[in-house]
Amino acid sequence: MKCPFCGYADTRVIDSRLGKEGNSIRRRRECTQCERRFTTFERVEDMLPLIVKKDGRRQPFDRKKIIAGIQRACEKRPVSIATIEKIVDNLERQLQETGDREIESSVIGQAVMDALHDLDQVAYVRFASVYRQFKDINEFMAELKDILAEGGNSREP
Repeated sequence: MKCPFCGYADTRVIDSRLGKEGNSIRRRRECTQCERRFTTFERVEDMLPLIVKKDGRRQPFDRKKIIAGIQRACEKRPVSIATIEKIVDNLERQLQETGDREIESSVIGQAVMDALHDLDQVAYVRFASVYRQFKDINEFMAELKDILAEGGNSREP
């Protein structure tokens, strides 16, 4: 493992522990050259389906991209990174359980919107405004009216 500080290629494992969910291993490492320590996480590489975009392109599932999109929607909202990661973990599990080799990006977008709808209404509207590409203020207002009609409160699981 290459040291993130000095780039030296030789590091040693100091400590290994099972991750919180039991699906990863957390390792503390030390560089043998600069002697700085850092943490790595090891997880099983999942066989996730290819994502079929609206224009027909196919891309591999990118966990970081989904997390970044949710983080943007939850900016300045009381939503922890642990909660965001839990949403993405659940999404990955659902995708694996389908057994499909390809899945439409709209399915993923809808799953994220559903999770945000139950979690934080403001984050939901932010995500929906980008995902659904509202054409004008009337479409945006219609979505807000639907939320207000439901009268739901935001909550963090």
